[in-house]
Amino acid sequence: MKRLLYLLALPALLSAKVHYAKVEPYESVVLKSAVSAQVVWVDLDSEGKMIGNKEVIHLDDMLDKADLVASQKSLEILDVTLGINQDMVFNLKKSFDRQEGYYNRLNKLSTASKTQKDTAFISYVTAKNQYLSTKEKIEGIKRQILDMQLKISKLNDSISKKSIQLTNRYLYKLTVRKGDYVNMGSALATIQDQQRAKLTLFLEPSELEAIESKKIFIDGKESSYKVNKVWNSADEKFISSYRVEIYIDSPKDSFSKLLKVELK
Repeated sequence: MKRLLYLLALPALLSAKVHYAKVEPYESVVLKSAVSAQVVWVDLDSEGKMIGNKEVIHLDDMLDKADLVASQKSLEILDVTLGINQDMVFNLKKSFDRQEGYYNRLNKLSTASKTQKDTAFISYVTAKNQYLSTKEKIEGIKRQILDMQLKISKLNDSISKKSIQLTNRYLYKLTVRKGDYVNMGSALATIQDQQRAKLTLFLEPSELEAIESKKIFIDGKESSYKVNKVWNSADEKFISSYRVEIYIDSPKDSFSKLLKVELK
C-alpha cells in the first residue's frame, strides 16, 4: 500500500517546474533628501561597501546651527523673563489685595471724604490693572517660549536630516557629489539591506495550490526555507503568473547569482 502511494505521488514530484531566481538583497531603497540644501561632503570611498555605523553624506547646516544657538539663548532669556514677571505678579497680587481691602473699608466709612474714597479707588484700580497687565504679559511670554521651543525642535530636525548616516546597510550607489544642490525629494543614494536575501519567483496558478506545505529545493537540494510572501493578483509584466518571494540567508560570496528553485 505504501509503495502504491509512493508511485502515485512520484509523478507530482517529477513534474515540479524548475525556476531560476536571482539572489537579491532583502530590501533596496533609494534615499531621498528631506530638505533643500547644498551637499558639502560625500564619502565616495564608502560606495560599494557595507557600512556599520557611519555618516556618508553631509548637507549644509551652518545657518541652521547658528540659528539654533541663537534660539537656545533666546529661550534662556525668555525663561529668565518669565521668572521675573512671575515674581512681579506675586507681589502685585499682594499689593492689589491690600488696595482692594483698604478701598472697601474706606468706602464704608461715612466720615471719609469723597476725595479720599476716589483716591483709594484709583489706587485700587491701578494696582488691579498692573496685576492683570503683568498676568497678560506672562501668558505672552509663555506663548513665545512655546514658539521658540517649536522652532528649536524644527531646527534640530532639519540638522539631523542633513546628516545621512547608515547603520548595517550596504551603500550600493551615491547619486550626489560635493557642491550639488538638492531639493526636497532629490535622490541621494541607493542602499541595500544585505543581512538577508530573497528569491523572487513568478508561478502559474496551479503551482500556488498548497504552496505553504511545499518543500523548497535549491540547486537540487532540499532546504528549510518556506514561501514567505504570495501576491494574490497577477503580475503586471508576467500577466498569467503570480509573484512569490522566498527569504533566504545572505550569501557568503556575492549577490545576483542565479539559483535553481523547485517547489515540491
